[in-house]
Amino acid sequence: MRRVPLILLSLGFAILACTIAPAPAGPPQPSIFDSGRTAYGFFPSPPEATLQSVLGHFHSLGDHADFVLIQPNIPWEEVLAGASSESPRLTDIRNQVTLAHQDGLDVVFVVDPLNGLNRREFLGLPEGWTASFATPEVRSAFSNFALWITREFRPRFLGLASEINTYADAHPEDFPHFLSLYREVYAAVKAESPETQVFATFQWEDLNNLLAVAAEGRAPYQTNWEQVEAFEPQLDLWVISSYPFAVFQSGAEIPDDYYTLLLSRTERPLAVAEGGYTSEPVGPFPGTPQDQVDYLNAIHSQLGGRLRFWVYLLLNDFHPDSYADAMRQNGLGDDDINTLGMFTAVGLREADGTPKPALAIWDSFRGSD
Repeated sequence: MRRVPLILLSLGFAILACTIAPAPAGPPQPSIFDSGRTAYGFFPSPPEATLQSVLGHFHSLGDHADFVLIQPNIPWEEVLAGASSESPRLTDIRNQVTLAHQDGLDVVFVVDPLNGLNRREFLGLPEGWTASFATPEVRSAFSNFALWITREFRPRFLGLASEINTYADAHPEDFPHFLSLYREVYAAVKAESPETQVFATFQWEDLNNLLAVAAEGRAPYQTNWEQVEAFEPQLDLWVISSYPFAVFQSGAEIPDDYYTLLLSRTERPLAVAEGGYTSEPVGPFPGTPQDQVDYLNAIHSQLGGRLRFWVYLLLNDFHPDSYADAMRQNGLGDDDINTLGMFTAVGLREADGTPKPALAIWDSFRGSD
């Protein structure tokens, strides 16, 4: 497994959503985020990159989730001089939000400047732009995009980068530039929308140096807390991603204190912004339906009382061939497409909607928390 392949992009979805004109709809009231209980969500990635699959998938999400996590990559050139209402990619995002609201779902946003299947690199930078958070154009586009989301949607939760510790490991010289940009945008978002809770996400297995190729010689469980604490106090909650099938032979092997380290390290609210466990072997990694159950139970038993929201990556498994063309159109190559294949069986249902045992566990947590 690559160092940081730990996200399934909603490729194919945004452009498909732009082919329809959904009727405007407001967020659900009362909001799940005002209830005091954990909110449960998924990425809105359908089993196939087709319009019919998109629409049917949103209806299914409404039965098993409180919100969707929308994680757009930055449309660099479109927002460099300020967000335009005529921008197709911004219209795509509006349509995603509308589809969510129509099915009773709220939204959490994460702004993503990086390649979700290889977080050592930016995604989609225009020709001639230097791939660094010190680059003026990168900083302006990042800030403009985050502020457009803030003004347009007034989100309760807004992430300003996903699994940023993996980029910090690969580019330690550039990490201070990202930190300074994060602080600038944090302040600007708060000036526009004080109630918006701002965060970045951190990849838990990498943070704990459990991925040998990403540990830089550090011992397992030598947690890189400094990478998280560098964001304080401009970190409204601590948010992780976790895919332990990359390091354990089964879900039952997840230690009883695997996630509880967070409880004693911070008093901030906690969240899981993505994660999952494969229900069948993929590449070198084993997996069974029971492993998914054990993974869900581990997070719920160890962190449940502190979670503001919890995102499981996929409701349904997906057909990778259906995504390949859309991925290539978004600048991703065969290596990324092959990496995506590692996540085809992470869903809590088969691609045809047949539930796996873990879905009943997920629904029971959602109904009781």
